Amino acid sequence: MSNHSPAIKLDIKSASLLLVDDEAANLRLLSTVLVQAGYTNIVSTEDPREALPLQLEHNCDLVLLDLNMPHMDGYEVMEQFSAVLGDQLPPILIITAQEFQGLRQRAFDAGARDYVTKPFDVAELLSRVCNLIEMKLAYDYISQQNEKLEQRVWDRTAELINTQKELHDSRLQVVRRLGRASEYRDNETGLHIIRMSEFAACIGKSIGMDRYVCDLLLNASPMHDIGKIGIPDGILLKNGKLDADEWEIMKTHAQIGADILADPDSDLLIMAAEIALSHHEKWDGSGYPNGLKGEEIPISGRITAIADVFDALTSERPYKKTWPVDDAVDLIKKESGHHFDPMLVEHFLKVLPEIIELKNLYQEPEDSHE
Repeated sequence: MSNHSPAIKLDIKSASLLLVDDEAANLRLLSTVLVQAGYTNIVSTEDPREALPLQLEHNCDLVLLDLNMPHMDGYEVMEQFSAVLGDQLPPILIITAQEFQGLRQRAFDAGARDYVTKPFDVAELLSRVCNLIEMKLAYDYISQQNEKLEQRVWDRTAELINTQKELHDSRLQVVRRLGRASEYRDNETGLHIIRMSEFAACIGKSIGMDRYVCDLLLNASPMHDIGKIGIPDGILLKNGKLDADEWEIMKTHAQIGADILADPDSDLLIMAAEIALSHHEKWDGSGYPNGLKGEEIPISGRITAIADVFDALTSERPYKKTWPVDDAVDLIKKESGHHFDPMLVEHFLKVLPEIIELKNLYQEPEDSHE
């Protein structure tokens, strides 16, 4: 089996030709020569002013053009063609009695592809006509194949994008349900993770995160406490204060969450694991599980910490009353440089009106804690 591509088959004799010459006798001669050679699709005019309209109407594959004509000479015709047709300019074969070399060069500069002088040799003329048409049809064929190939690439790209979107959406559904599962175990509500994730994305946008990273933050932050799934109910749901041993067990939920979410092939899960592990770290190094300090803490964890604490303070829980927004904001300010990144606190305050709007949009149902 041959590995070579099939040869391009071009129907040269069915190509369309436009003849432009102010002498009727010259047009009859050209037409006769071309018809006898087998060309059947021929358009002609004695008026060069009709050349462009005819080309626009018939989209001819080759123009045979005289130079010395009244009203418009051949150079003006080519100038008009170039201005209007641009990249769609057909090949132009000049047929003229003028043999001066300067005129020939001027014709080539104006857009002509070839040049034949009168009286012409019929065999030579037909060879030049055939060559120009063959090049034009081959160019058109390749352009069409490139367009088809480009369309196939676009179609395939669209299929891949749709497939990736479906995978992303499916993973997102699992992720959100995991986030809600952890909140239900901790007597939280699904609206808490929606609010705090919206707050986090809002802060991320304020500091200049691009749309993709903000989207990751929005969808990864709800899983910050997924590790609580691994904490015994006796500790997680205890009404009183945890003792030292119980607190050490509780703190392990950060590492458990990071282990659950570990996936080096997903940007979303990479950020989610990062947040799960670091959102209890504190700017001054007094947090857990690793005592990270300052910018050692991933930016995603630092943002989530503010968003999570603010929503927790301003939301009612079975074990606490709702803090007024002003009191919660005062605590965030007070903890700037201690618990929270000072730069992020500034941006939190900057977007506080938007955060309050989001809080009101996703507020708890009145009977959620009855």
